[in-house]
Amino acid sequence: MKIFITSLLTFFSLITLSAQEINWMSMDEALAAQEKNPKKIFMDVYTDWCGPCRLLDKQTFHNPDLVKYVNEHFYAVKFNAEGTETFTYQGNAFSNPNHVEGKKGRNSQHQFATALKVRGYPSMVFFDEKSNLIFPITGFYKAQELEVFLKLMGTDDYKRMKSQELFDEYQKNFVGTFKG
Repeated sequence: MKIFITSLLTFFSLITLSAQEINWMSMDEALAAQEKNPKKIFMDVYTDWCGPCRLLDKQTFHNPDLVKYVNEHFYAVKFNAEGTETFTYQGNAFSNPNHVEGKKGRNSQHQFATALKVRGYPSMVFFDEKSNLIFPITGFYKAQELEVFLKLMGTDDYKRMKSQELFDEYQKNFVGTFKG
């Protein structure tokens, strides 16, 4: 009986853990998914050596409210800005031909990160349902700080933001619901 209860508890803890994970995919997978079921893309642009990137993974991307919102409203892409992934985006092929395998620390930036004008890590990039770039944000954000951007995109409120003043007003009046 004790083994049965232990097994049952292990099973439920695994379900709970998996329920708190963002459904990460590659850019190719997200673009293919968009063709079948249009949804926005939320891309985490990271590097292996980036401390704030690891912190974002460990803290922010495990917040249950954030995980649920991202999984419901976006295709989530995990993209190594110094990786070797090759894919085609809007008719253009992207790769990292200058990547040095086995190099410690910083490596060559991927062509797609350069095309997105990523200048710092971590960066999070939002794309619309047709994979058009909306905008990137750079830096570490707690779940409650990132919520305003996720909901701005998820609700299409970003389409009304024609000036910094409108966004500042939106942010000032925003009432978050993500728990800490």
